[in-house]
Amino acid sequence: MIFRRTGSLLLAAAVTLTISCHQSGSGTPGTDTGAAYLKDTTSGIKTGGIRMIPINTPHGKFNVWTKRIGNNPAVKVLLLNGGPGLTHEYLECFESFFPAAGIEFIYYDQLGCGNSDNPKDTSLFDLSRSVEEVEQVRKALHLDKGNFYLLGHSWGGILAAQYALKYQDRLKGLIISDMMMSCPAYDQYAKEVLAKQLDPKVLARIQTLEAQKKFDDPEYMGLLLPHFYTQHILRRPLNQWPEPVNRSLSKVNAAMYVTMQGPSEFGISGKLEKWDITKELPSLTVPTLFIGAQFDTMDPRHMEWASTQVKHGSYLYCPNGSHLCMWDDQTTYMTGVIKFIDGINDGQQQVKL
Repeated sequence: MIFRRTGSLLLAAAVTLTISCHQSGSGTPGTDTGAAYLKDTTSGIKTGGIRMIPINTPHGKFNVWTKRIGNNPAVKVLLLNGGPGLTHEYLECFESFFPAAGIEFIYYDQLGCGNSDNPKDTSLFDLSRSVEEVEQVRKALHLDKGNFYLLGHSWGGILAAQYALKYQDRLKGLIISDMMMSCPAYDQYAKEVLAKQLDPKVLARIQTLEAQKKFDDPEYMGLLLPHFYTQHILRRPLNQWPEPVNRSLSKVNAAMYVTMQGPSEFGISGKLEKWDITKELPSLTVPTLFIGAQFDTMDPRHMEWASTQVKHGSYLYCPNGSHLCMWDDQTTYMTGVIKFIDGINDGQQQVKL
């Protein structure tokens, strides 16, 4: 949702022999020693936590890539990247925070992304099929209601929410990061709020290029990067963007992005154009955290509202963040996410952040 190809645009060393902090409740992150957290419990040849998982699709069997970091029987967070079509790599900042909190987490490149198979079949880029893919990954990794947290960012937030609507009985907690629960509402916010924040001359030229369908024209990204991306995607000068972010952006599956999102940054026209689950939110009973940021491409007020519509909703606001607030409002983001997980592990269903 909000990422186009930009062209060429060890675990954190803080894990000690005994992980302090987060010592509340049986089986919560802090109850494991560092040695237990780092122990590889797999059998056979050790792969550094990497596992290729076979998944069945309407057009055959393919393999998706996963990598587990840490070992905590009570807390396992599966990360769903955005795009659609990006890779897990822009989420590598979690390695600087989750291990010190004793949180086991799993990177996962969705089908067509990163290290996973790319069937080059756009009919497989479909939300319902992706939900079933996540369920197959969950089963293969032996995640269950006693330990399974699903964290989805941007497009990954759509996928996580849609998964929860069908399979919330498998979840311990749900985290929706930087994604509105209505694509029509996002479309309206992009056109009526974000676009109008641009310099009128810049906006007019972008709209001209879009009308001419010149989305691959270097001028298009040449305008978006300094005028939009550095304001609403990651609030840093382009030459200071973190290497994992640039690495992930350089590998985006453009066919997947355009199929699902559409080619424009100011609106949505792909398969997700009409996606809207706002009326279904009250059916979500799993503890759910919504994350919004002041300068996000997504309206933070919508995410706050969404947290009031689910049965057990919590809300985390990142006042200095944009769409990648795990990078540009990092302390607020990571502290809040870890506090939410700790709270749910302690038996809370809503956590004040």
